[in-house]
Amino acid sequence: MPSQHLRLYRRLVREVAKASIAPRSQRNKEISTNFRTLFERNHQSKTFQHDVENVLTFMHSQRQYKMLLERYNPLIDLTAEERIEATARRVGLNMPVTPEK
Repeated sequence: MPSQHLRLYRRLVREVAKASIAPRSQRNKEISTNFRTLFERNHQSKTFQHDVENVLTFMHSQRQYKMLLERYNPLIDLTAEERIEATARRVGLNMPVTPEK
């Protein structure tokens, strides 16, 4: 592989590793094998290089978006009731205790 494609391949592998939830030992080996095969087959293609750069930009942007969403919108993963309680606490109110059914 030429150096530019090798650099793109390494960036893609790093980005996949950062986006992955599972530890490295539990990841599917077929994914990395398929990436390697794609890069070996298309090492001359400029459109392939452009497409991979677009994929890398998308993956990086998605990761950054998730990080910013978690930082600035911490209520995103709460249930509706928990979100209402957290919002009330934010403005200095406490929700009344509701009787259980």
